[in-house]
Amino acid sequence: MIDFYYWPTPNGWKVSIMLEECGLDYKLIPLNIFKGDQFAPDFLKIAPNHRMPVIVDHDVDGEPIVIFESGAILYYLAEKYQQLVPRDERKKNEVLQWLFWQTGNQSPTSGQLSHFVNFAEGDHPYSKQRFDKEYKRCLNVLERQLDGQEFIVGEYSIADIICFPWILFAKNLEQHLDEFPRVAQWRQRVKERPGVQRGVDLCKDLRRKKRLNDDERRVLFGQNPRERQTVVED
Repeated sequence: MIDFYYWPTPNGWKVSIMLEECGLDYKLIPLNIFKGDQFAPDFLKIAPNHRMPVIVDHDVDGEPIVIFESGAILYYLAEKYQQLVPRDERKKNEVLQWLFWQTGNQSPTSGQLSHFVNFAEGDHPYSKQRFDKEYKRCLNVLERQLDGQEFIVGEYSIADIICFPWILFAKNLEQHLDEFPRVAQWRQRVKERPGVQRGVDLCKDLRRKKRLNDDERRVLFGQNPRERQTVVED
């Protein structure tokens, strides 16, 4: 059994989609990031970056294996269950390149754009323009990669799973895919997969539907990291 610490956000969807696509049994543990569950001392023991998603795999010899960071989780599950990652070493290395590309480029860019579009108070034209352009640059990278093939490395893999959520979320980032027809078609192909639909719909009723209040804003963006570290050490 896998314990799955989750909240319905694009980063959470990466792992919920993987679990559903692989047909794995898991125990869902909702982690309300707006109430500060990610700062609880017990959670920080398994998630030093105080972020979800996190999995705890109990189906192992000895102590359970804890994995944090979505890219690491996807690769761990793909390797353990030999699903959604090619066996051919050349193809596997290609998948890993896109896995790292997403965590190092697309994901942080999308997250920062989301912050300035959806959460930041006041007007931040430079910041919005900066991350808007970088988000589009990442779309263009995928547009070129999808030339002549249906999925990112040719066959459906964890590369598609990890890149999909922040593109599914494009409308919430005030983005449109009209300039990127291959990406739009790819998004639709991935979106139609039953496992993807189940993963995205997980805890659908808990999705954020209104702007943050002051308390939630302080929880997400106003924390002193040393104060949080002190809580763990106590």
